[in-house]
Amino acid sequence: MAFIVLGVLLVVAAVAGFFYMQHTKSELHAMIGTETLSIPELERLRGISDELGSQGGFRKTAEVVGAAFQRPEGLLISEVSKSECVWYRYRIDRQYEHVEYRDGRRHYSKRTEKVADFTSSEGYALIDEENRTIGVDPNGTSPEGVEQSVDRFEPAGGEQQPFELFGIRLPDFFASSRDNTIGYHYKEWIIRPGRRMYILGEVHDKIGPLVIGKPDQKGHYIVATRTEDELRKSRSQRHKLLAVGVVVAFVAGLASTVFGIVR
Repeated sequence: MAFIVLGVLLVVAAVAGFFYMQHTKSELHAMIGTETLSIPELERLRGISDELGSQGGFRKTAEVVGAAFQRPEGLLISEVSKSECVWYRYRIDRQYEHVEYRDGRRHYSKRTEKVADFTSSEGYALIDEENRTIGVDPNGTSPEGVEQSVDRFEPAGGEQQPFELFGIRLPDFFASSRDNTIGYHYKEWIIRPGRRMYILGEVHDKIGPLVIGKPDQKGHYIVATRTEDELRKSRSQRHKLLAVGVVVAFVAGLASTVFGIVR
């Protein structure tokens, strides 16, 4: 029976890997097939669209590169490290000791639960060498290759300053279970102003100025602090590894299942 279960799990993993491989291939082809356009070129295309009577209806899949730039209201301040940035995300996990009673004895194990996971939704911009900007809608994707500004574990009962979220001191929030709390793991990622970025998405003028964001219909939305060449290389390598892994997992799963049946 164990061989059959293992075989089924391997086949399921192979199927999941196959779909992930296809998604990776699709992203790679999108980067290869999409033109990188400058902000003036996009403005020119939007102007043509306006002349044809489609004000507010401009849509163009494109790649855009530039430096991260603050929104008109100014820079954001990240919650954990208090860094100036245009985008941030943080996650806080509580690690605790779980107690189970089995066979008349206590059994201890370490477990983790998510306390908070927040991503800023405020838009920002890319700016080119001539100080021309295009808006960026961050919703719908997780940027790749962003800087991790915080990665620290603070033991419970230490001298750390409790993190406050909506006015609540998080460690105190779990005061009732403090006796089994081991500590808190804080992680934060940010995009600082001036960081060079690559974005593949749909450029539109729904709100007036040009903005690049997630396509309304089918299509990819890739936001990264890496170059296009780096992204292509990483996806090519991932595709090759997945191709090998899918075949190996499927064959091994099939063999394990058959062995479990005939055994």
